[in-house]
Amino acid sequence: MLNKQRHSILIFFLISCIGFSQTETDSTKTEISTNLVVIDSVVKKPIDALSPSKAAFYSAVLPGLGQAYNKKYWKIPIVYAAIGTGVYFYIQNDKDYDRYRDAYKRRLAGFTDDEFYGPTPGSPRVTSDGLIRAQQTLKRNKELSLLVTIGFYALNIIDANVDAHLLQYNVDENLAVRPHFQYNEWENSSDLGLTLNFKF
Repeated sequence: MLNKQRHSILIFFLISCIGFSQTETDSTKTEISTNLVVIDSVVKKPIDALSPSKAAFYSAVLPGLGQAYNKKYWKIPIVYAAIGTGVYFYIQNDKDYDRYRDAYKRRLAGFTDDEFYGPTPGSPRVTSDGLIRAQQTLKRNKELSLLVTIGFYALNIIDANVDAHLLQYNVDENLAVRPHFQYNEWENSSDLGLTLNFKF
């Protein structure tokens, strides 16, 4: 009688183990097929390696065109305002420089009728030394305005190039850092951590 109970318990235990392992195998197959469906359903946009160089070239040809190529239309007025401000100050300083230079040349020629003379003859509002200092200051300001304009032009090209690079930034499942939580059946505990995935 005792042997029959032992045999019954042993047979029951074996059937339970086989049934448990069969269920576990089926759940593993289900997980694999589910993962395959998820991976296959991810749509990857093709990366155009020439896109940043095209954007930079367009911005070099016509400022703001690279921003339009990147579909960042709100940046175009900023580009033209920055470059236009530099050009405006260059032109204004150049006109003022010409005025002071022409007045100084007339004074060297012996004339006293330039715009910087006072209403009474013989009493200049701006002396000849003042005209020289004004020319030096305006020339320096004119060169600085030119440098600022060239800097904004170069910044426009760099912005278009970097923006095109960032538009192709890869954030899909092949490159990801995410929290990881898994139940460990062998130790009857849970594992918590971060996983870093690189799939090429």
